[in-house]
Amino acid sequence: MMSRRSTIYYINMLTALLLIPLLGALTLAPMTESTPQQISRIKRVALLTTVVTFALSMIMWGEFDSSSSQYQFTVEYNTLSFLHMHMGVDGLSLYFVLLTTFTLPICILASWDNVTHNIKAYMIALLVLESLLIAVFVVLDLLLFYVFFEAVLIPLFVLVGVWGASADRIRASFLLFLYTLFGSLFMLLAFLVIFYHVGSTDFEVLSLADISFEHQRWLWLAIFLSLAIKTPLLPVHIWLSRAHVQASVAVSMILAGLILKLATYGYIRILIPFLPEATSYFAPLVQTICVVTLVYSSLTTLRQTDFKVLIAYSSIAHMAVVVIGLFSNTLQGIEGGILLGIAHGFVSPALFYCLGGIIYDRYHTRVIRYYRGLIQYMPVFSLLFFLFILGNMSTPLTVNWAGEVLALLGAMQRSPLVGVAMSLGIIFSAAYSIWLYARMSGGAWSPYLGYAVDLTRREFMVLLPLLFCMFLFGIFPNIILSDIHYSVSTLLYK
Repeated sequence: MMSRRSTIYYINMLTALLLIPLLGALTLAPMTESTPQQISRIKRVALLTTVVTFALSMIMWGEFDSSSSQYQFTVEYNTLSFLHMHMGVDGLSLYFVLLTTFTLPICILASWDNVTHNIKAYMIALLVLESLLIAVFVVLDLLLFYVFFEAVLIPLFVLVGVWGASADRIRASFLLFLYTLFGSLFMLLAFLVIFYHVGSTDFEVLSLADISFEHQRWLWLAIFLSLAIKTPLLPVHIWLSRAHVQASVAVSMILAGLILKLATYGYIRILIPFLPEATSYFAPLVQTICVVTLVYSSLTTLRQTDFKVLIAYSSIAHMAVVVIGLFSNTLQGIEGGILLGIAHGFVSPALFYCLGGIIYDRYHTRVIRYYRGLIQYMPVFSLLFFLFILGNMSTPLTVNWAGEVLALLGAMQRSPLVGVAMSLGIIFSAAYSIWLYARMSGGAWSPYLGYAVDLTRREFMVLLPLLFCMFLFGIFPNIILSDIHYSVSTLLYK
């Protein structure tokens, strides 16, 4: 039995993860940004806030019991009659929380010199976004999940619309907002129907509820539409490339590394466990859509001229592989899907920073044809860029390879035809990755480029943790797999 002291400790743990970023935002609110010293102080406070949050999440990771599939660090607030705040983490949510707290300090460092106006508001928006993302992954209630799932759109809409790259940023932010909001309306309707039939929106109650197969099918379609837009899958993928092109480098890193993981988490937290019969019924349809998405986005990537659009379509292709693994109904496939989702959270933000941050800041163009011969004058950058390209190709010893192999193994067990088609898409992903690196780094120095400056210390320190995690979890994938194993086993249906 848990002691009173440990109970308080756990309560403080989860509560602090949500409150520290908000307290950091409140600390920034009265500050002024009229002098360089004041601007520097704002950035340092925001960075310190995210670092403290990450340190607390690491403590939570150390205290996590991987031998149990139950919710841990649970906390309930029933003081308000209209609000039932129930939070907790298990193997399915732990690494998404860690990925969120790990990514935000890197994003603030990445945008240290990129954002030049309304810096205080920018940092406040990032901190609020971090708190909302953590809340999505720790709440244990359907309605609260929906509230925070949609609330993430508010700071994201502001970040893309205010600090975007060009005049088209308003269109991109509205496209992002309206696409995701449209799908989420159907999800809200499904959640209300579930509440009507079950009488509760608590995850633990819903896991024991018996919903008829006829109702499951309609509920499943409504929820899947919302998650498919967030993934995104064909044909509701247009918003992602538009948002990436206009977003600042930090927002692109968050979009690729965290926002797309909301859908991954929705599949494994809501869709598969609560509607298992409908999931089994629609699994062939989902895998067909994912295969089409994978092949289409990979072929589309091969003909892109804008490197941010190229990486955006690459993200779509990788997320399709993730979903194929999740719907394989095999232990290897689901674990591989989760592992590949986490791996994508390391590699894709790194590529966005390499090209949309380091290279774009120097030469102010995203057109690939203007670049050539970067390896001659930027050798350190070219080396790190090459390593992340290897990760994007799912080369052995990278975490992408471990996740992709497991997802492919699960897909082959489910359907050999899906596995073959999935392999074809993976070959295409290797093709465009190699082409991108060869086009930008190889050859003679481009006449369109001026004087080149290699990586600064700050840029190197942004990329180093992402590189370290990519290889660490690639060489030792059991660090993650052992923690998620028992929770994943509960998702399997007969």
